Amino acid sequence: MRIEFGEYVIRDWVDDDARSIVRYADNRKVAMWLRDRFPSPYTDADAEVFLARVARQDPRTIFAIATEREAIGGIGLEFGDDVHRFTAELGYWLGEPFWGRGIVTEAVRLFTAWAFEHLAVHRIFAAVFAGNEASIRVLEKAGFEREGRLRASVFKNGRILDQVLYAKVKQGIM
Repeated sequence: MRIEFGEYVIRDWVDDDARSIVRYADNRKVAMWLRDRFPSPYTDADAEVFLARVARQDPRTIFAIATEREAIGGIGLEFGDDVHRFTAELGYWLGEPFWGRGIVTEAVRLFTAWAFEHLAVHRIFAAVFAGNEASIRVLEKAGFEREGRLRASVFKNGRILDQVLYAKVKQGIM
């Protein structure tokens, strides 16, 4: 998969991305807004494990956000199962030097359109930790609708936090 936008691209992860993953992911400001399974600190071994897991995906649902030279972040979907099998949770991250440029907003917009066209998904949602205003703006600008607040739903950074739920539904399914 390859989606180009400006000087950036959404593409498959490759083994050579390990160094840039560590460079940009090993940042407390990135990890603080992600699930605990996103390692912090982020080591070379963590990058190798991640890249091996992504290489085994079928279909592939986790991709790099990159410049022509290096991966600078990631975007992907995690599918539900059973009655949630056509629903997927969206996740993304971007290296701090690239924040504030609209990169993730455009990546989310293009990636969700691609997913609705190429994957068996009818609903894509994201549950953002309360306080992550940048991610809330990304989702709103990318056309996601706020569906509600999940009160006291996560434990992160030593605190119980709410999550704000956003979703986008494939056109024409209802």
